[in-house]
Amino acid sequence: MDGYSFTLAGAALTALPSGALYWEARNLLCVSDLHLGKSERRARLGEPPLPPYETRDTLTRLEADMRRTGAATVICLGDSFDDAAAAHALPDAEKLWIAKLQAGRRWVWIEGNHDPGPVDLGGAHMAELPSPPLVFRHIARARQSGEISGHYHPKARLALRGRSLSRPAFLIDSDRVILPAYGTYTGGLWSDDAAFTGLMRDEALAVLTGPMLHAVPMPRRSAGR
Repeated sequence: MDGYSFTLAGAALTALPSGALYWEARNLLCVSDLHLGKSERRARLGEPPLPPYETRDTLTRLEADMRRTGAATVICLGDSFDDAAAAHALPDAEKLWIAKLQAGRRWVWIEGNHDPGPVDLGGAHMAELPSPPLVFRHIARARQSGEISGHYHPKARLALRGRSLSRPAFLIDSDRVILPAYGTYTGGLWSDDAAFTGLMRDEALAVLTGPMLHAVPMPRRSAGR
């Protein structure tokens, strides 16, 4: 399978070009920060509008990853919806689409800071999911081995053939993986942000997503910056 393969706490994992994470031994696909319904929430709050296509685009890519892997379990790692009202406001066609994706497989919604409570869209709802040797949760905790999380929407830059490449990125070290945001309308936090200083070990890698994955030492803030 195309992707960046690595081991975390003894589990063999693959970072996919889309930003999803696949655990072959458990036939498990994990995605984070879908932020479905973001355009609806912005319109509801009177913010500058966005074209209302992001949910369909995100679900199209998720369905492609599910077909590609044949995953029997899907974990949505928090902030699956831009807020609780956005989940309820999804058009019926998109709710039906989610139900079809859930059919015949285990589906887990992990609570995020944007969607802290259950939604009436099928699947299980959990604060976090221990699946030894790994644990799935929305926000990383310091000194937590075998942790899979999201929340920060990490992204990274690198110089490539005389130009700068900027992409959403997996951050990976010997303790944890922080997934990039999977949703279509999501910003990001550069890997050299101070938020990652106390989380990622010195050997951490950034794996930039896209048609061709690029694994590089995680870009960090320069001394004195």
